[in-house]
This record gives sequence, C-alpha cells and structure tokens, in this order.
Amino acid sequence: MPNKPSRVRFQVLLLTVLLAGVTYLDRVAIAITSKDITRDLGLTTVEMGWVFSAFTIAYGIFEIPTGYWGDRIGSRQVLTRIVAWWSAFTMATSLAFNLPSLLTLRFLFGIGEAGAWPNAARTFSRWFPAGERGTAQGIFFMGAHLAGGLTPMLVTAMLGVMTWHWIFVIFGLVGFVWAGSWYYWFRDDPSEHASVNAEELHLIQGGRRVEAPHAMVLSEFADVLKHKNIILLCLMYFTQTYGFYFYITWLPTYLEKVRGFSGMKGGFLAGMPLLLSVVADLLGGLSTDAAVRKFGRRWGRALIGVGSFLSAAVALALGTAASDPITAAILISIAAASANFPLGAAWSACIDIGGNRAGVVSAYMNTAGQIGGALSPVILAYMLKNFDSWNAPLYFTAILYVFGALMWFGINAERPIFERHPD
Repeated sequence: MPNKPSRVRFQVLLLTVLLAGVTYLDRVAIAITSKDITRDLGLTTVEMGWVFSAFTIAYGIFEIPTGYWGDRIGSRQVLTRIVAWWSAFTMATSLAFNLPSLLTLRFLFGIGEAGAWPNAARTFSRWFPAGERGTAQGIFFMGAHLAGGLTPMLVTAMLGVMTWHWIFVIFGLVGFVWAGSWYYWFRDDPSEHASVNAEELHLIQGGRRVEAPHAMVLSEFADVLKHKNIILLCLMYFTQTYGFYFYITWLPTYLEKVRGFSGMKGGFLAGMPLLLSVVADLLGGLSTDAAVRKFGRRWGRALIGVGSFLSAAVALALGTAASDPITAAILISIAAASANFPLGAAWSACIDIGGNRAGVVSAYMNTAGQIGGALSPVILAYMLKNFDSWNAPLYFTAILYVFGALMWFGINAERPIFERHPD
C-alpha cells in the first residue's frame, strides 16, 4: 500500500504567510504613527507623502534585481538577507530626527525589502503543483492583510504606553526571529528537504511544466518587456497597487479628518479594508484555481481580475459619495477587498508564464505596482493641496480600477513568456 504524500509544502506555506504578515507590520505602522511623526519632526502633509513614497521608490528600483538574484541562488539565502536587512532598518526608523534622516532610512528600508514577494512566488513555483498555486498565493496574501488589518489597532494600543520610536524597535525584532527560522529549516527545492517523501515530491513535480533553465542573460531582460502579457500585467498591477497604497498610508487621516473617526474606532475602521481582504485573498485564490480547472488558465485568471476590479471601482465611487460616515467606511473597505481578490490570480499568472524565471517575471509586475504605490501618496497630497477635497483623488483611483479591469481582458496565462507559440 503506497504511503500518503507528506505535507511539508504546507509548512513552507505557513512560513511564507508569517513572512507576509511581518512585511505589513512596518508598512501599516508608519501610517498609524504618521500623526506623531509629523508632529515630532515638524513635517508637512506633502513631506509626509514623500516619506511614504521613499520606501516604495527604493522597493521598486531594486525589485527586479532581487527577483533575479533569487532565481539565480535560491530564495532561502535571498529571503534571509531581505528580512534581516529590513528588520535592521525598521529598528533604525526610531532614530530619525528630521525629514532628510527619515527619508534616507525609509529609502534604505525599501532597498532591503525589495524582492520579498517575488521570491515568495518563486518558492511557490518550486514547492506547489500548478493546481494549488492560486490557493497558496491567496493564503499568502491573507497573512499579509490579516497582519495589516490588525496592526492599526495594535499600534493604537501601543501608542498609549510608549512612543512611536519603540514600536519600530519591537517590530524589527520580530523579523530577525523569522529570518533565523527560515534559513535553518527551509530548502530551495523539495527534493533537498529531508522531510519530503517520494509521494509528495512526485505530486509537486508532476504539476510543473517543462521549464527553461533558471539563468537569464542580460539581453533577455529587455526581451521580457516585448511580451504582451508582461506589459498588461504591469499596467494592471500599477492600478491595483496605486489604490492599495491609499488604504495603508492616507486612509487613517481621511477617516479622522473627513469622516470624524479617531481612537480605537478609527483604528478598527482603518484596518477594516485589510481585514475584509483576508477573506477576499482566500476566496480569490480558491476561485482562480477552480476557474482554471473549468475554463483553463487564461480565463481562469482573467475573469477573476475583471470582475474584481470593476467591483472595486463601483464600491470606491459609492463610498466617496456616501454621506453617512459608517456607510462610506464600509464601502471603501469593500473596494479594497475587491481590488485584492484577484491577487492570487495575478501572482499565479506570473508563475504560469514565468516558469523557473517566476522571480524575475513577478518582480517586473511588482515593480510596476510599486511605481503606482510611490505615486499614490504624493499625488493624493498634491490633489488635496490644489483641490482642497478628498473626493478628487478617490474618484481618480476608481477610474484607475476600471482601466485595470480592461488590462485583465488581454492577459493570457496560457502563454509562457520563454516559450515560442505559433501566431
């Protein structure tokens, strides 16, 4: 009687979920502490917008090189370095004493965190068969958004007993624990892990495509951008991340200044978009895998994206127009969850078309997203300065979601980027 497959891949998934959660501790913490940081360092709204963007700019610049690095030497070493680096600069954020110092620390922090999610995607490409990747990606994002959703309330409570400086020190220590655990236990390929039995290894390898070698020559980096799938994925993810950065940067300020929420109630409502996204991430991952089984990879990924982005656009527009503060907060949270619903489909599409180069391909997409994320806080700050209204930046984001839905129509996960297909 054959043995049952071992379940080591799910332990790998658990560690990556914890990774996702740690990445959001600092990202959300700085939004919640921004009022205190602005006061202590004497910053303006526009200057704080640039602080938010400094991390994202560096993150975007170094995303592709670090994704490539992971494809070359493996995500075990690269993710260990990433988490150790960003944990050090999370702690160093507490040392900021003026705008230049804070901008420098946040930029260095962004350099360190770059490549974390592409390397997680690369991990899934090696450890999960194709039919489980969407679900794995959905659960991964679920961990990120659960941590992000709980962080506003956690930070609000911590601010009652300590200054913002100590919050960054404590959050940085958490990352070092993860990095040590990952390096000690994880292996880049399931065949190298002593706890993986033959049955699980067969299950995983049976779900892989025959793929090109890992290494890329420099000329191939430019060739990647000639592929229609990459261009559309990048444009789509630009709109998704542009909207997302509103929820993790300026939403707490919007809820307080425009909708009148503060304290723990404000913290809960600021976290609600990410708490709802926890459910959306899981259901989105399950849905795209189910849709792939029924409709194939192209429409199994694309239909999830189109419907989700259109729903996000409608919910955000209605939330902006709502006169009742609670109704507005709920609709804006629904918009965020809707825009996060297709994350499993998007990152699985990168694995589908990238194969062994999944780290690089997903890094291209995420770099485009980080460009959107870098522009989002600054554009909002300038729109507030010029229009003296929060409606303009929110309606603009809703329009971008419609554009993102249109991009999903053209994305074809059936066409691997490094394979030739007859026209």
